[in-house]
Amino acid sequence: MFLVLEDDATIGCGIEYSLNQEGFAVDVCQDCKSAMKIIENNIQDIDFAILDLTLPDGSGYDICRKIKSQADIPVIFLTACDEEVNVVMGLDMGADDYITKPFRVRELISRIKSILRRYDRTGSTNSGNKIQINDITLDLTSAKVYKSGREIELTALEYRLFLTFVNNRGQVLSRNQLLSGIWDMSGDYVNDNTLTVYIKRLRGKLETDGTELIETVRGRGYRLL
Repeated sequence: MFLVLEDDATIGCGIEYSLNQEGFAVDVCQDCKSAMKIIENNIQDIDFAILDLTLPDGSGYDICRKIKSQADIPVIFLTACDEEVNVVMGLDMGADDYITKPFRVRELISRIKSILRRYDRTGSTNSGNKIQINDITLDLTSAKVYKSGREIELTALEYRLFLTFVNNRGQVLSRNQLLSGIWDMSGDYVNDNTLTVYIKRLRGKLETDGTELIETVRGRGYRLL
């Protein structure tokens, strides 16, 4: 879950909408008191915090200190002032980045994804050029996939589809996003029906009976669990 602390309702709603579109759950607060309550009662549910610096009842610095004293959770500050002293103070207390208002939401999302990769909040383990997801091993060097140590034969498009899911694990990907990820570089057209077929094949090859790996999110797309 993303904790968003922003007293400007318009900015808060815009961030919430954009994060929801990326498949993230969001809890928006407009004051420090509400944020503190969430931290004290549900710190284990917070995966990322986006904190405005100037709030009606305090500062984002206070919330950052509280979070960092309890858990290693990534933090981005939103600030209307990018003076060096403010930036340094935030980074010194453990914040991972800051972004100056006004900002473009796509830039914020890009920075969030970069930080998540550094924290490896995908739920997978990455050792060198190998990524482990449950009993599935993805060897990036050889472009091969193994299940319980046994190689799974994937076509080039199936491999690109799986890699797209792995690189965005936990996020809901629309069909258009997936199509962009598996576009055939040779120029062959990959259409919506083809995507359905490849997802079905990938599930058949990678999922174990009774264990779902690729989740269908009705009306939105698919997500690698």
